Amino acid sequence: MWMSSLVALSLLAVLASAADQKLSSIATMLADHSASLAFSLYHNMAKDKGTENILISPVVVASSLGVVALGGKASTASQVKTVLRADHLKDEQLHAGLSELMSQVSDAKTRNTTWKISNCLYGPSSVAFADAFINLKDKKNAVNSINEWAAKSTGGKLPEVTKDVPNADGAMVINAMFFKPHWDEKFHEKMVDNRSFMVTRSFTMGILMMHRTGLYDFHKDTENRVFVLDMPLGQKQASMIFIMPFSLEPLERLEKLLTREQLDAWLGKMENRAVAISMPKVSIEVSHNLQKHLADLGLTEAVDKAKADLSNISGRKDLYLSNLFHASALELDSQGNPYDARIFSSDKIRNPKLFYVDHPFIFLVKDNKSKALLYIGRIVRPNGEKIRDEL
Repeated sequence: MWMSSLVALSLLAVLASAADQKLSSIATMLADHSASLAFSLYHNMAKDKGTENILISPVVVASSLGVVALGGKASTASQVKTVLRADHLKDEQLHAGLSELMSQVSDAKTRNTTWKISNCLYGPSSVAFADAFINLKDKKNAVNSINEWAAKSTGGKLPEVTKDVPNADGAMVINAMFFKPHWDEKFHEKMVDNRSFMVTRSFTMGILMMHRTGLYDFHKDTENRVFVLDMPLGQKQASMIFIMPFSLEPLERLEKLLTREQLDAWLGKMENRAVAISMPKVSIEVSHNLQKHLADLGLTEAVDKAKADLSNISGRKDLYLSNLFHASALELDSQGNPYDARIFSSDKIRNPKLFYVDHPFIFLVKDNKSKALLYIGRIVRPNGEKIRDEL
């Protein structure tokens, strides 16, 4: 029955294990379209002056929208497909394509990177949900239930998704994730010390900084005053790309430059060379309610109580998408694959470029096969001890 398909898609990233096979044309297209959605969503969120750190997984957002599309009927479903630029796909094609994509990019065994993904659909007790879904009687119960589920599903890495549930009378999609990059070449665990991270010119955090020198794809954009660094992950199936201004400044200028075309231009100018990296050894937890941001991008009907038709979920037309909580924990540490120490006696490692990450930056995690963006975000204020705060 249809509800079983919805549950399968919701739990996909936890249960999937895929062989390293060629993606279908539909999955490849959805990877491309989810990457485009990533930039639109990031820019919409960055406009919110109250938002500091941003951490979103475009492929997980796309799979969540797939759930909403399958739960919707008529114009509610077609509008979700429009946001995904998948108008021409049938429901079964959308489901199969997203399932294939998520299976490919989230297979921890072949990628040697920690990425825990759990998704759940919650709804009010007034609506008859299938047994697989959780009914919520009140806001307090909703908050406790969501946070307990997220903490358990991420091994305690994400203790809190939300302090409040606005509009608890609708359906809520919850994404809870924990991502820990496993570097292609590890940092030496003894090359870690205490340093400062400048949030602003008057506010500084004390953090741990890890250091290593190696051969990396690197570009110095002198015109735009930007460094770009590509650090391979796991077995090189994915890369973490760091984009950082030359010096401390608000990220607005850099964010105006940030498009898919500009990213491709930067990556096309990369040179493999020696780079001395100093990287924060930090963890951050970020939770976003994407309902408003997705509405700004065209998802207006599913989030409107008067217009939404999600009757494929409940059998009734009085259900709408009241919240889409997207929460992630990110941990940057020294762990990775062993490196060949012989490189340090070669000429290749001489005169390295310095990549010293002591101020806000943007990052992306890119799957090198599907070209999907697994993450896009920024770190403005890492977890740490305040060591300077001047008015």
